[in-house]
Amino acid sequence: MTNAEKLTLAKHACHIRMGVIEGTHSAKCGHPGGSLDIAEVLSYLYFVDMNVDPKAPKKPDRDRLVLSKGHAAPALYAALAERGFFPVEDLKTLRKIGSYLQGHPNMNETPGVDMSTGSLGQGVSAACGMALGAKISAKPVNVYTILGDGEVEEGECWEAFMFAAHYKLSNLCVMLDRNHLQIDGTTETVMNSAPLEEKLKAFNFNVLTINGHDYDQIEAAVKAFHAENDKPTCIILDTVKGTGVSFMTNSVDWHGKGPNDEEYAVAMQELNAAYAALEQEDK
Repeated sequence: MTNAEKLTLAKHACHIRMGVIEGTHSAKCGHPGGSLDIAEVLSYLYFVDMNVDPKAPKKPDRDRLVLSKGHAAPALYAALAERGFFPVEDLKTLRKIGSYLQGHPNMNETPGVDMSTGSLGQGVSAACGMALGAKISAKPVNVYTILGDGEVEEGECWEAFMFAAHYKLSNLCVMLDRNHLQIDGTTETVMNSAPLEEKLKAFNFNVLTINGHDYDQIEAAVKAFHAENDKPTCIILDTVKGTGVSFMTNSVDWHGKGPNDEEYAVAMQELNAAYAALEQEDK
């Protein structure tokens, strides 16, 4: 990937973060922390890797993305808007009565959403079903699912992992967002799931651990997923919750609340400055 391509993706990621802040500020609630930290992987998937078409969001041979950590919907909505599935301005309707952008994704209402999620653990199970269906139908469909590291405390996740390995779902890529924070504190103190790499390898996954904010590492890991023909893949994304906004960075307090007017102004000032720096670097 060239530096120019990485700069373009970084701009998309910055816009996604702006969309997260716009939505959660307008709603006065939501989950900005775990939304901000997946901006890079979403920008890579939607602008480089995934076979999707905003003009035909339900086309049968499209790749699928299941946001198993459904509370990070503000990031998914911002990515879909950035990709052109619906107007960016609509992000301000997050969680409003009558809006198609509710607190968790709804596949029946929102263009580009492939699965309704929110009950943790269920999204990865649905993704397994999609991947198996594509395998049986011999369709060239890749299925991505993004999980939280708090989410894998759910037993259903491990049932899904066992299912994926049993059916050799090499078209399934589990992206595990390991930011070490969940609603009640650190994942290590709430319910330690380490060592994740060894456990997933024991479940017969192809496991890669990367910096989830580094485009070179994201691209290399996704290419390794495409090269795997026998096993499901899990890419463990080491991320920092709240990345992009100084007072939200690595703070459990920002798991599930929206910024007030003053906090919104600071966050947008920082993100606009970050975007301006990217524009300057691109000259």
